[in-house]
Amino acid sequence: MSDSEQPLAPSTPELLDAAVTALGGSRREGQLAMAEAVTAAIDDERHLAVQAGTGTGKSLAYLVPAIRHAQQSKTTVVVSTATIALQNQLVQRDLPRLADALEDHLERRPTFAILKGRSNYVCLNKLGADEEAPEALLDDTDISWTGRHVKRVHEWAQETETGDRDDLDPGVPDLAWKQVSVSAKECLGASRCPHGEECFAEHARQASREVDIVVTNHAMLAIDALADVDILPEHDVTVIDEAHELDGRITSVATSEISPRILKLAANRGGKLGADGKEDDLTDLADDFDALLKTLDPGRWTTIDETTRGSLNGLRDGLWSLREAIARPRDGEEPDKAAERVNLANHLEDLHDAIVRILGVFDAGTDQDVVWLDSRQESLAVAPLSVAGLLHDNLFGEQTVILTSATLAIGGRFDVLAANWGLPRGSWDSLDAGSPFNPEKSGILYTAKHLPAPGRDGLAEETLQEIAELITAAGGRTLGLFSSKRAAVQAAEALRPRLPFEILLQGEDATGALVEKFSRSENVCLFGTLSLWQGVDVPGRSLSLVIIDRIPFPRPDDPLLQARSEAANAAGRSGFMEVSATHAALLMAQGAGRLLRSVDDRGVVAVLDNRLVTKRYGGFLRASLPRFWDTTDPAVVRGALKRLVSS
Repeated sequence: MSDSEQPLAPSTPELLDAAVTALGGSRREGQLAMAEAVTAAIDDERHLAVQAGTGTGKSLAYLVPAIRHAQQSKTTVVVSTATIALQNQLVQRDLPRLADALEDHLERRPTFAILKGRSNYVCLNKLGADEEAPEALLDDTDISWTGRHVKRVHEWAQETETGDRDDLDPGVPDLAWKQVSVSAKECLGASRCPHGEECFAEHARQASREVDIVVTNHAMLAIDALADVDILPEHDVTVIDEAHELDGRITSVATSEISPRILKLAANRGGKLGADGKEDDLTDLADDFDALLKTLDPGRWTTIDETTRGSLNGLRDGLWSLREAIARPRDGEEPDKAAERVNLANHLEDLHDAIVRILGVFDAGTDQDVVWLDSRQESLAVAPLSVAGLLHDNLFGEQTVILTSATLAIGGRFDVLAANWGLPRGSWDSLDAGSPFNPEKSGILYTAKHLPAPGRDGLAEETLQEIAELITAAGGRTLGLFSSKRAAVQAAEALRPRLPFEILLQGEDATGALVEKFSRSENVCLFGTLSLWQGVDVPGRSLSLVIIDRIPFPRPDDPLLQARSEAANAAGRSGFMEVSATHAALLMAQGAGRLLRSVDDRGVVAVLDNRLVTKRYGGFLRASLPRFWDTTDPAVVRGALKRLVSS
């Protein structure tokens, strides 16, 4: 059969209908609109930003066109997420069910794989190096707490097919996992590692090169965009889910830190490899650096004095000297020791390059990076002032990108985040796919206009009393989202004696366990901080009230956001609106999104910060939220909550 006689592939609507029918669902107009927009973006090679509210079914809306494109073009599509939860949902639930549904409608069964950072896989070389560790010679009763976990990983490594930490059940603490894994920078590389042919991470990478869909995370996407070598398989389309997290995750990957502790650990490792005394030189330099940092004020550095410059120059040279001393291979050396030599040399080079980057801010006068002293971490950090340029050149310039989230239209517009991402002007389209929910009829946005403005001394008594009255009217069933741990603790301690409802407090148990307990009961309240503002999915009667104690502006002393705000002001824009208000709008939209999780949900989002209606920027923040019916009347809200309880 000639190419012209080849049967046409089913259209996206046909495939979506087949998938929805097989999965027992029903057609959703927003889902269909999104799927057709994604298909058009891929076909036209134009970037696309899609806001898809809860219940839209956005995963299917981008997976169906992605699979269709992958099979037609015989290439791979990369899907990147911000959270492990969504990664696992895609690979363990959505994609297997979708492959079953579409198998009879496509030329072949859709294939997929997950690709995580190297540190998520157990390292066989590191396990081999530990086989003769003292702990291996002890009885179980003598093995340390960490050692017992490491021993269990050793045993599991003989059975697992993936080596993936998420497949180890029950899991092990971070401290133990670090003993059996390596980061990408620490890895020797398959060609030099004695276990290269068996390597779990390499097997995962190889599997990802032969499938339709590769699921990864934003950190891997950043590494692939910034590295000189390809980490991800060759692809021409990337779908970025949870795209509201993209800026922060890319910034995190592009941030480097130097601390006395990191330097001393590197020196100790060098001493065990025979460093000709260079390790002692680095230790002395690290001690001097430690003493110097204790005399300096925390926060952003825009200049440095000659003493600090001299200390950094010394560290730069000391790191390189130690690297040269240990990098030379030794005749007859055991493979494991040779592996550690290469590993440490790579680490020392990264530390050296970080200091060169820090010095470059002051020596070359570049404004591309921001340097600050973090007194809590006792470290000196350097991060990009903006990731827009990096993404403009290395992500959007190389492929078609689909960006989606429930919260992308900040202040009612897509161009706010588009500018943060560096989307090239004229190269992208946008779509608000809406939601099957009707927030105006299902939810109330209540702003407590009568309360005093939030202060620095914790929650006012009037605010605590307001919270108590709202929770009483709701019959418990409250998710309290607080802007600080201090406020969450204060509220829990003050209200537990006043209310007949159990109040769970984040930090008193694992977050997942607290959310699970909260979702199983109709009378329980859950109080917590920023990690609860996203990802909590509690449909039904267990959640009828979301309380937000104050507008979540970033800390005024955050050096990086402060620098970004100053840069916007210098360019004639509003640093406050571009940085602080945008940061707050994203979080508020995510927090308010916890309320309506199914079509039958009803409830109230209560904001206890009168600035939402008294300040000019309040309109920008409200435009970022679902279109709830809004009020400032506490009696109206209490009445609505009581009616929900009685119904």
